[in-house]
Amino acid sequence: MNFIDTFRTSSTAISANKVRAALTMLGVIIGVFAVVMMVALGQGAQNFITDQFEQLGSNLIFVSPGKSGVGRDPAEALTRNKLDDKHVDLIKTHANENISALSAWVSTGSTVVHKNKSYFASVSGLDYNGNEVMNYEIDKGRFLIRSEVKSKAKVAVIGKLVSEELFGQSSPIGESIKMDNNSYKVIGTFKEKGQNYDNGVIIPYTSAKSTFSIKNLSGIVIKLKEGAPVEVSMNQIKRAVSRDLNKDDFSVLSQQDILGSIQEILGMLTLAIGGIAGISLLVGGIGIMNIMLVSVTERTREIGLRKAVGATPFNIASQFLIESVLISFGGGSIGIILAFIANFAAQSFIRTEIPIWAIALAFGFSVGVGILFGTYPAIKAAKKDPIEALRYE
Repeated sequence: MNFIDTFRTSSTAISANKVRAALTMLGVIIGVFAVVMMVALGQGAQNFITDQFEQLGSNLIFVSPGKSGVGRDPAEALTRNKLDDKHVDLIKTHANENISALSAWVSTGSTVVHKNKSYFASVSGLDYNGNEVMNYEIDKGRFLIRSEVKSKAKVAVIGKLVSEELFGQSSPIGESIKMDNNSYKVIGTFKEKGQNYDNGVIIPYTSAKSTFSIKNLSGIVIKLKEGAPVEVSMNQIKRAVSRDLNKDDFSVLSQQDILGSIQEILGMLTLAIGGIAGISLLVGGIGIMNIMLVSVTERTREIGLRKAVGATPFNIASQFLIESVLISFGGGSIGIILAFIANFAAQSFIRTEIPIWAIALAFGFSVGVGILFGTYPAIKAAKKDPIEALRYE
């Protein structure tokens, strides 16, 4: 019996028990779908972070409190925060060679209220040139000016989502909003920039410190001149801030440093979650082995008859192994198709992406599961004694 004949026999055997085969495939379908979608969602998270950084523009450097690094406690940086206005002045004085603009930055969150409407927004305190540094574009009105920052003026520039939630289609310019029982006058709105920014309110950083009783800066954001050397500029900034702080009291990071660290963490999480999802593939494999063992028992007389008319142990083993692989192959194919459908639906919310390697890995693993868990039942079938098999009732 050649391979084609064996393949046809295996296909016929599976077709004879369609419901059983479908239920056996289910474990593989779920496993492959879970693995591929976990990787797609992880890739989507990485794409989301990359998009957010790209919207900030290029050549940005961040000075943050505490020592950065994977595995460090973020709370430690907050409790040891010593960044203040004088460090902004130190950078302006001693590291201004390659700097286009810089801004102190205070970050918090607050419920923003207008009349009987409220919306929880992210609040960023920036300097008068914060729009240039953070790449904000004004849609209506204007941005902060130097005198407003200096006098701690209660003025705000709001994002698209905040404007829609509080004012609907009406213009918010000149209207008042309340944050932490302080009234702020809306002087402008910025253009749509992405959900992470559109739900924001920008106020003078001096006002943010006063309103929310914040003592220190959340960071200092620096935009370099076009073509300025990033490493050289970072070293100059480090030396400037080091005039007042110890090296463990602050960190100087480029966009690529931060993006690389975040993507590394997300990549590790994606692989870990994908591995956990892969456990369901093993469960599916055990299901295949269980059903194939039952099938061997049910078809004992068939095995004896085939051996009696000349089928070799290899022919018998091949048939059962091919049946196992076909079930896992079918389950893997359906799982991948469902993953593509789910990925297409998810793209309405986040830029998910299914890498080729994820498809190859899930598909290869599903077929491997079929071979691995189908081998034992195949060997057991091949070892059946034809005389005993023919007598089996």
